[in-house]
Formats: sequence, structure tokens, C-alpha cells
Amino acid sequence: MATTPGILTDWPWKHLGSFKYVILAPWVINGTHSFLTKDDPQDRDLSYFLIFPLMLWRMIHNQIWISLSRYRTAKGNNRILDKGLEFDQVDRERNWDDQILFNAIIFYLGSQLLPGGSNLPMWKTDGVILTILLHASVVEFLYYWLHRALHHHFLYSRYHSHHHSSIVTEPITSVIHPFAEHIAYFTLFAIPLYTTVFTRTASISSFAGYITYIDLMNNMGHCNFELIPKWLFSIFPPLKYLMYTPSFHSLHHTKFRTNYSLFMPLYDYIYGTTDKSSDSLYESSLKRREESPDVVHLTHLTTPESIYHLRLGFADLSSKPYGPKWYFKLMRPVTLWSMMLTWIYGRTFVVERHRFDKLSLQTWALPKYKIQYLLQWQNESINSLIEEAIHEAEEKDLQSDELNANGGLYIHRNPQLKVKIVNGSSLAVAIVLNNIPKGTTQVLLIGKLTKVAYAIAYALCHKGIQVASSSEDEFVKLKKSQNDEDSKSNLVISKYYSRHQIWLVGDGLTEEEQSKASKGTIFVPFSQFPPKKLRRDCFYHHTPAMLTPKTLENIHACENWLPRRAMSAWRVAGIVHALAGWDEHECGFNITNVCNFEKVWEASLRHGFQPLSSQTKN
Repeated sequence: MATTPGILTDWPWKHLGSFKYVILAPWVINGTHSFLTKDDPQDRDLSYFLIFPLMLWRMIHNQIWISLSRYRTAKGNNRILDKGLEFDQVDRERNWDDQILFNAIIFYLGSQLLPGGSNLPMWKTDGVILTILLHASVVEFLYYWLHRALHHHFLYSRYHSHHHSSIVTEPITSVIHPFAEHIAYFTLFAIPLYTTVFTRTASISSFAGYITYIDLMNNMGHCNFELIPKWLFSIFPPLKYLMYTPSFHSLHHTKFRTNYSLFMPLYDYIYGTTDKSSDSLYESSLKRREESPDVVHLTHLTTPESIYHLRLGFADLSSKPYGPKWYFKLMRPVTLWSMMLTWIYGRTFVVERHRFDKLSLQTWALPKYKIQYLLQWQNESINSLIEEAIHEAEEKDLQSDELNANGGLYIHRNPQLKVKIVNGSSLAVAIVLNNIPKGTTQVLLIGKLTKVAYAIAYALCHKGIQVASSSEDEFVKLKKSQNDEDSKSNLVISKYYSRHQIWLVGDGLTEEEQSKASKGTIFVPFSQFPPKKLRRDCFYHHTPAMLTPKTLENIHACENWLPRRAMSAWRVAGIVHALAGWDEHECGFNITNVCNFEKVWEASLRHGFQPLSSQTKN
């Protein structure tokens, strides 16, 4: 929102929320029906029918740029600004598709109401040339002065300041303006289009090509990485005045009073508003190499739909805790295609970067899904990918490498590793122990047993808290893991689920087991995957996690099912390990070494991470 919003700030369909697309339904239905039902091909208006596909293409085009930009800025090569995005910017830019809806409505109306606006041919050379000439001469010139006018304090405070709230730009930042500004921009960009309509030189190609060109240049100019090669300007030096670069426009968002041009810097050079550092920033951005992080968090995909939740996926979805959406069913063909792509690509890829207290942090994702970790024949492939990631981290000379795996196998295979492997289990145990209410005398441990579960049971038994198991086999395993009789005496087997108000749950908790819990039961997960919330009269904790310090930069995506600015224990542990300067691996740990839990918990608090208040009623 602008600092002092003016009239026509909000979009007319704002109150419709996600249902705003229904406003196009009458035109889409009419155009499709008319095109498919008319017998005579000459009566079919292809240009009217193609407005909707063009709108879909624009959305796909924008999404490609969003994913590309986020991937490149995470890797770091050619990055322009080091500052990160935050949730407020993601929320402000979530309505980037409004301008596509607005344009589609105008095109539908124009096609029906303007003489010569319907039954456009596929191609007309004179119309294409006229569009190019009008854009280069009229549109670019008028936009320059409109843009300068928008920076006058009266219009800036009421309208344009909304756009400039984003210092670090993303491709979609280019279209984040109040409704009134978009009216002005469309009027400007419509000059070449409607001129060709009135002169009967318009064509489907000139319309689609011009709109795609505007989207392409807008998205490119708002990327936070430089991608225009230097040799392009060497071959044709005048291009410097005819095409801007991402670094050129980035300076407009940091300096505000320079580099006003649309896509052609010519007018900035003519009127003396070119920023003096434009060339040097361009050169330095091109020379910038891929970032070498201090800490790497290695994760993997969960469900097939989790690809959309990645920071590289849909910006709005990734800014909210992961959960099923009804429209995922409609997107199954895309989901299947993305799964095939990850299998073909077959190597880890960078998905996020952060900066915290002099540390550079990255998240790398394995192209594997949760179900593949349960298949024994996939073990070798997964281990190979993880080992490759470790060696890649070793080559980059990282201070600390936090890996989401037990890690002992890789240390055994590579005893000379300089990089430190941290599986985060100690902190996960500490968080679960601190989530258990004070005064608790007994808990029920249920679900698949892991090293974390064994360690939790050991710590609780040493505190004199009774740990019950509903499975005889698991009870035997837990008893074997204890090394003294006092601890073993606090382990019991219990078939009476309702007697226990505190449930420590792992993977595999069934609906039948949940139904046996008494009213008010507190479910505390020790796994990375939360239990399905079935009981409205019970309370559910989040999976082991902590709130991040405000100084941790570039937090604008939720980690799986966690709320905003929360980070899983397995991820926090690697950061804390590097901050504390510990020089040992933390993997395959001995569960009897309880002091490790307290050590990493205290270090986490000392470095600004806070307990997550996660007890919520379903």
C-alpha cells in the first residue's frame, strides 16, 4: 500500500479473493462456444478465442521468470543486491496476476466494440513494423515522463511508493502497482495496439508478440541477477541505449531518482538522469561468482505436490505452511511432469539462501520424494546423491555442512572430511523435552522408533518420568537401549491409551490410535512429519522447531508445515553448530550422551533462536 493511498488504489475485484477469475467466465465461455460451434471457418473469430490462452501463457511466462530468478539469486552468481526478501514483500506482490485479468477484460471488450478489433489475421508485416516503431518512439518517450511525474511527491506518496516498497526486486515486482497506475500504463501500451486496429494492420502475432515483449522486458529488468552478456554490447554498441539491463533498473529501486526509462535507457542519457554507477554495477554483477556457503541444509521433497511449495515454485504458496489444496488435483499433469523432470535431472539443486551473523546459508534439495526413502532399492541412489553433495560442499571449503541424514556412513567412508556433518537429532530431542509440560509424570511413546525416540526415552527415564509403549516389540527395543536398571524401571507397556495425556508421536500414528486418545490429549511429534490432525478436542504441537532471530535475512518461505519464521530443529542445529565453532561431527550420536541435548539447546537460545509456542487445538 502507498504511504497515503489515493483514489482507485484497490482493484475492483479485491473482495472476490481467489474467486476473482470468475469475472472472465462469461467471455471465455462465449468465445469458446462461438469458435467451436460455428460451421463456417470464416465465421470463427480466432483472435477472440485466443485471448484466454494468451492470458494463460502470460501467467506461465511470469512463473518461469519467478522460478529462474529465485534459483539464480539463491546460487549467487551474477547477483546484484545481497539483501533478501521478506514475507511482507511476498504478501504485497501476491496479486501480480490482477493486471493480466485487467488486460484480458480490456481485450475482450475491444474485440467486441472496436471496429477492426475482431477476426484479426495471424500475421501482417506492416502492423508488426508499426508496433515496433510506435513503441520505440512514442511509448518509450511518454513513459519516461510519466515515470518522472510519478516520482513527484504528490503522486509518489499516493501511488508509486507502493511499487518502490520493494528494494530487492523480483520479476513480478514489475507489475505491482495500484489500480490507477495500471490504467495509465495500459493506456500507454495500448497506443501501438489500437493504432494498428484503427489502421487495419493489426494481427494476432503483433498483439501476442508485443504483450510477450513487454512481459519479457519487465520480468528481466526486475530480476536481482545480471544476465545480459557483455559481448552483446561489444558487437552492437548502440544497444546500450536501446535495451536496459537488470542492474540498470536495480539502481532505480535503490537510488529512486535515476534510471527512469522503460526498456530503452536512451532518454535517461538524453535528459541526464542516468546513474553514474550503472556501468560499474553491471560489470561487477557479471563478474560475481557462485556463492560459497558456510552452512548447507540438505533436504528432500516430501509429497509430489511439495514441488509447488518450494521457494522456487509458487511464491504465494511457499509463503504459507504446506497443506493440501483442492486445485492440486487439477494440476496433476504438471505434477507428473515435474516428478519426471526431477528424476531426469538427478542431482541436488539450490533452493534457498540466507544470511545470519556473518554466515552464508544455503538449502539444497535432493530430487527424491519421501516415499523413495521407504524403498530399500532406492537406498544406494539416495546415499550416492548425499555423498556427492558432501563432496561438493568439501570442494567449496565450507565451515559447516548440516545434512538431513544420520551421516555416520559418510564419515566412515570419508574419514578425512573437513566439512562437519550435523544431523540435528540432539536439538530435536531437546525441543521435544522442553515441549513436555512441567509436572508431567508419564508419557506415551508411540509411532516408528528412531534414534530421536530412543534418546527422548532415555532422558525422560533418567528424570524419573514414566515412558509407556503400546507395542510389546517396541517396549523390548526401548528396554535394550537403556543401560541401567533405574532407567529400565521407568519403561512400561500400556494398552490403555486414554490414561495418558501426553503422547510423543512419530511416523505411522494411525487414525484408530488417535481415536483412543482421551479429550485434551497433547500430541508432541518427534518426527519431521506431523501427525494428521483428526481430533478437534485435542492439542497438537508442531514438529521440533524454533523461531528464527529477526536478524536472519531472506526468510520469506515457510519450511514445510511450520509457521512463518520457524525453522526445523534439524536445520537450526547446523547453523548453531557453525556459529558456536564446534569442530566435531554430530551424527550417529550415542543416546546416553544426554548432555549434548542441553548443550545445543542452550547454544540455540544464546544465538537468538526461540522456543516455538506450538500447542494448538485442531
